Amino acid sequence: DGYSHLSAYERKRLKNITENAKFFAALKLHESAARLNQIATKRQSHVTKRRKPKKVEDETARRRSMRLLRVEPLDIPLLETPARPEAEEYPQVPVGPLPMVPEDQAENSKWTEALLSTWMRISELKAEDADRGTPDIKRYQESLSSMVLREENIRKVVKARVCSMAIHPSESTILVAAGDKWGHIGLWNVSCRSEEGAHIFIPHSFQVSCMHFSPCNPAHLLSLSSDSLRCGDVTRAVFDEICRSEENFSSFDFLEESASTAIVGHWNGHVAVVDRRTPGMSSELSADIGFRRTRTVHVHPVNKQYFLAAGSVDVCVFDVRYLKAKGNKPLSSLTGHTKSVASAYFSPVTGSRVVTVCADDKLRMFLFPCRHNNNTGHWLSRFRAIWDPKQEHCFLVGSMAQPRQIQVFQDTGKLLHSFCNVDCLSSVCSINVVHPSQNILVGGNSSGRLHVF
Repeated sequence: DGYSHLSAYERKRLKNITENAKFFAALKLHESAARLNQIATKRQSHVTKRRKPKKVEDETARRRSMRLLRVEPLDIPLLETPARPEAEEYPQVPVGPLPMVPEDQAENSKWTEALLSTWMRISELKAEDADRGTPDIKRYQESLSSMVLREENIRKVVKARVCSMAIHPSESTILVAAGDKWGHIGLWNVSCRSEEGAHIFIPHSFQVSCMHFSPCNPAHLLSLSSDSLRCGDVTRAVFDEICRSEENFSSFDFLEESASTAIVGHWNGHVAVVDRRTPGMSSELSADIGFRRTRTVHVHPVNKQYFLAAGSVDVCVFDVRYLKAKGNKPLSSLTGHTKSVASAYFSPVTGSRVVTVCADDKLRMFLFPCRHNNNTGHWLSRFRAIWDPKQEHCFLVGSMAQPRQIQVFQDTGKLLHSFCNVDCLSSVCSINVVHPSQNILVGGNSSGRLHVF
């Protein structure tokens, strides 16, 4: 058959190749392959790539720590959340005198007039000289036990954390002033049982860290913020500006009963002497006392030339007569503090004792220290231990203990009394003030609420 020259094996192999070729030809695989290739090419031309989702720019804000965001927390258990005012809501207070008009009024209302008239009237009455003697401890404890807190004597007087308080020396009317962290001053006539007994004024742009009614003329309320010292004069219904500085004031105290001069502490460690009788808004003297910061200053009750300064870990006594710009040396140093000191005050009658509050969780009555939890944290004002003006040997301080309370200690470190009321007092009162002659105690908390025992 044309292949006779081939061997039998080769013919068999050729036959198999021919039959296989006919078989694959019958399957028409080449046409199928071409058709599949055409279909695949057609589909590929119509395929669209998956679009990548755009990156969302305005994503929902994640939950962040309130502490890191510096947002005021809930005042548990009072369940009040003070909202920080926007800059446009509370603009910077202008320099110079300011009218004594509440923040929510364009002009004085009859309720404001009534409050200011009460302040003026009780300031004209000469209070009898308080008994500066020190009652025995037993009688004193009995008087403390007779003081109670009632619901009608609790009031939100300012909008934010209370940083300072002052109480009018009147023996007929309870008038309290409270300063908060936003520069507001709230005046509350506790004796007036109506809702209109309290009003808020805005004489400062920053935290009101210290306030005092003038000892010789309680118609004057002096208040200190970081940039200014002002005098609220109710007789003229104005907040006068006494001194202004960019060095951040921290505290002040009067150098004499006439309240004409004052010693002012600065956060940068300096102190300054201010004389209200001189023109201008600058201090008479600025002195570097060697502190990293000066938190509180307090003048000796008898020897007015001496003042006590408390700073980082420093508590020292200085003589204002020998202050100079630099190189000041203390007359005495009260040592032993291992962390920052929040306050230091002379005892009220003789000034022979000093009580300090330190972040090392100790109250020190020189020379009797006692253990006390002073870890108030970021959201509470730091404790200040204050002497009862009527008792040379006893002082009061806020407490972190449960139930919430204000504690009274003897200068030996003995706890004499705890002011508490589980129904009415449910928050920490860091700032407290005691009436100079009456059994009246006022405690202020971190939401601007005052409690009057």
